[in-house]
Amino acid sequence: MHYSLKIKKLDIQQSYFVGKAELGRKEYNVNIQGEGSKGKSILFPFEAPEQPVLVRLSGPKAFVEEFLQYGGRSEWIEIDSDLMTSYAADHQDEFDYIEIYPDINE
Repeated sequence: MHYSLKIKKLDIQQSYFVGKAELGRKEYNVNIQGEGSKGKSILFPFEAPEQPVLVRLSGPKAFVEEFLQYGGRSEWIEIDSDLMTSYAADHQDEFDYIEIYPDINE
């Protein structure tokens, strides 16, 4: 199973992004920032196994994906990745979806 969240907005703030994404009729806050002391990680409000998670920002003309360590549950979707943050800085308006694949073995 994977989650495909429609990006409603993604705004740059100094060195990170904040926004909103929607899954079904539920809206979630999004934060994309560089790696902290825990390294590459993602937190989100869904159950997931304790293993790396494939995360993709995608649109018709651009995408970036990376395996991130699942850091646990959060009300927000929190992505800590230098690669995704820097790529988003150059392609911010080209993304339509955040795709999360918590169990790549399915």
